[in-house]
Amino acid sequence: MQLTKYIDPLPIPPVLKPLSKNGEAAYYEVSMKQSLQSLHSELPASTIWGFEGMYPGPTIEVHSGEKIYVKWKNDLPKEHFLPIDHTVHGADSVTPDVRTVVHLHGGRTEAASDGYPDAWFTKDFAVKGPFFQKEIYEYQNGQSSRCLWYHDHAIGLTRLNIYAGLAGFYIIRDQHERLLNLPEGEYEIPLMIQDRSFHEDGSLFYPDQPEEPVPGINPSIIPSFFGDTILVNGKIWPYLEVEPQKYRFRILNAANARFFQLTLDSGQVFYQIGTDSGFLERPIGVKSLLLAPAERVDVILDFSHHAGKTIVMKNNAPTHYPAGESVDVDTTGSVMQFRVTKPLTVPDTSIIPAYLGPIYWIPERDAVRERFLELSEEKDRYGRSFFLLDKRTWDDPISEEPFVGTTEIWSFVNTNHDNHPIHLHLVQFQILDRRPFDVKFFKNTRQVRYTGAPLPPEPQERGWKDTVRCPEQYVTRVIVPFYPFTGQYVWHCHMLEHEDYEMMRPYKVLPR
Repeated sequence: MQLTKYIDPLPIPPVLKPLSKNGEAAYYEVSMKQSLQSLHSELPASTIWGFEGMYPGPTIEVHSGEKIYVKWKNDLPKEHFLPIDHTVHGADSVTPDVRTVVHLHGGRTEAASDGYPDAWFTKDFAVKGPFFQKEIYEYQNGQSSRCLWYHDHAIGLTRLNIYAGLAGFYIIRDQHERLLNLPEGEYEIPLMIQDRSFHEDGSLFYPDQPEEPVPGINPSIIPSFFGDTILVNGKIWPYLEVEPQKYRFRILNAANARFFQLTLDSGQVFYQIGTDSGFLERPIGVKSLLLAPAERVDVILDFSHHAGKTIVMKNNAPTHYPAGESVDVDTTGSVMQFRVTKPLTVPDTSIIPAYLGPIYWIPERDAVRERFLELSEEKDRYGRSFFLLDKRTWDDPISEEPFVGTTEIWSFVNTNHDNHPIHLHLVQFQILDRRPFDVKFFKNTRQVRYTGAPLPPEPQERGWKDTVRCPEQYVTRVIVPFYPFTGQYVWHCHMLEHEDYEMMRPYKVLPR
């Protein structure tokens, strides 16, 4: 199916208004609903699941330190419209097929409001998972300015529920950000990038079998999903009309498994000012941006010298990054188009600051322990490949139990052939280094023998993070302060097919 590129304008999700607000807190209700939405003008409308019935969901904007309460409501139909594999843990035939729980990705959130995968609920909270604690979540927002996102996190179904459309932006503002004089208002735009595939009738296509079908199981989970079209903010290959001035973009990779390496065919640079979890110390100019699933970047693009031009944002990351097939330049190699065709309405007084603010770099000596955690590939009883964290499944006893207020180094030892984006709930961390090691020796002895010097994080990663890329045959080290809450959380790969099929583990933050 060949669709024409750049014929639909980029949608910009509306900012959600609270139902009520007083001096102490604001209250929201957000319903997950099925609806029909046009994802491309040459396709019939597609069935989607969206927060408030829209995909992406509305943006939630808060101020640092402003407490809000959110009642996430499941108003979805009784049947899922995507193929469910009932052999996947947590998705057995006894558990309801349509269940949801919402995680604020990157939020420093109490355990009861974190969106624990087993805290799911069905329509009207009629059936609830074993870890369900409360209907109304509390977000204290005790974090500096940053771009978070919220999405479904139901165990065994996350890949399908997000694919159906259950994701949205969540932005924290603060006074420091306002003083930086960055592009704002209509000149600040969130971009949620994903890949999808479609049937001729416009309905979403998600495979019910891997490339080599699994005898006796239908549907069967697939190792990773890669679509043949790119969507930005829920629109296939859109365009955005801009003025010849500076714009700020919050870019999120919300794909199931696809990495994006973004470039501009004009050759201009992205001025990156932030990572997943806040500002860099200083802006950096880069010609390309590499984003694994769940990673975010905060960038400024300056169109002031491109009046009258069209600029295409392209993607050159291989399918199955980093060693998979080359991207198709006619389909997944294109992301969106910028048209510098709007007249300048007012003089552009925004700036790209030379300095964004200090970052406290945690010294390694502050860590009370270092954990070596293997990322391994295994075979299940049906002969399918799947991945484990430290050779343990979801149901195995909890093995990571840091004390609140302490700092640890977590070293991810990748012995397989995927580059895994590892995400920790509750906390943010700093990347220390990546270092090649002898995989065979490790598998035989369970000891790390390094084969090269440590590599520092890329300049684009030198800030606070909540998701880290862990390349094959490298040990990736991050330093993590665990605070301010105690309770049970999870850490997992954010390639959603991996996460749903055992590459996720609970961990517990213990009181001192």
